[in-house]
Amino acid sequence: MPVGLLYTIGFITALVLALALTPLVKRFAFKVGAIDKPNYRKVHTRIMPRLGGLAIYIAFVAAYFILSPFLPDGLLRAQDSNMINALLVGGTIIIILGALDDRFELSAKVKLLGQLAAACVVVFGFGVKIDLLNIPFGESMQPIAGWISIPLTILWIVGVTNAINLIDGLDGLAAGVSGIAIATIVVMASLMGFQPVILLSTLLLGGIVGFLVFNFHPAKIFMGDSGSLFLGFSLATLSMLGFKQVTIVSFVTPLLIIGVPLSDTFFAIVRRWVNKRPIFAPDKGHLHHRLRDLGFSHRRTVLIIWGVAAVFGALAIIQSAVVQSSAANWITFAVICMLMFCLQIGAEITGIVDKTRRPLINFLNRMLRLKVTQETRSK
Repeated sequence: MPVGLLYTIGFITALVLALALTPLVKRFAFKVGAIDKPNYRKVHTRIMPRLGGLAIYIAFVAAYFILSPFLPDGLLRAQDSNMINALLVGGTIIIILGALDDRFELSAKVKLLGQLAAACVVVFGFGVKIDLLNIPFGESMQPIAGWISIPLTILWIVGVTNAINLIDGLDGLAAGVSGIAIATIVVMASLMGFQPVILLSTLLLGGIVGFLVFNFHPAKIFMGDSGSLFLGFSLATLSMLGFKQVTIVSFVTPLLIIGVPLSDTFFAIVRRWVNKRPIFAPDKGHLHHRLRDLGFSHRRTVLIIWGVAAVFGALAIIQSAVVQSSAANWITFAVICMLMFCLQIGAEITGIVDKTRRPLINFLNRMLRLKVTQETRSK
């Protein structure tokens, strides 16, 4: 059987499993009390079941074990199996942590310890870590000292895990953004022939799409921390599983894949610092909150952010495709400059940092007025 067809079957299997499991998980969530009650920070106005991430996780794992006996011999190497196990074992720790939080609302310290434990399993248990780095305007691949690669990898996994968790504020938002990021990884892995990443990403994407049927507005179930933490952990890990040329091909590429949650997290930190609030204090200033305040509907807000995530994904694919060219460093520099400019303009338009300060827009307006004045005088 062609490998492409096998992956398609895997995607459909995970999708169907998620469609079948999500209603069961919904009833289970109500039964055990894993519910989300409305409050001043929440958009929803009625009690909602959580634990939706459990459906994605079970669909993903079950589809993998259903498909694995049919994989052609030699498709996966011994080290590939080791990497796959890192995701499965670490992901299991994360899903248990998230499920407990959905039910009992664990403290931030307990959740952080659980995330660190899962990251340590990946690094120390299976030896998966970032060990090469692309330095702009330098040699293509630089080895990282072992003692540096370990905390760098743990920081990456924990950081991405929490970034996805922070954007989980509207129906279908975190699942959709994660799905787009996973689809980006599928494309990049396919272009470079990384079979384990194609396999795992395809199965995970199927689970996400199946869950989104119940999670898109108006949602029937939330993914909860079980879902957002698991998807964040999976994104962080998949970008390292035998994915050296993609993960570290440039320091920009992995950041582009998760550009939406990463930029939202960055602006949240800046916003709280500017307003002299604790950095970890929750607020209603995230991108989805600001778009809603600007008058966009629930669905349109989600679709706008999905669109932004798709643009980030396209840039990541382009970035990885040109990285081997002689002009790769300059292209990377151009991408960074363009992104910084667009992010700043977007932040000022939405007021994600401050609703009144628009330094770049005001500067551009002054330049435009000056140009118009000069052209008028020249006539």
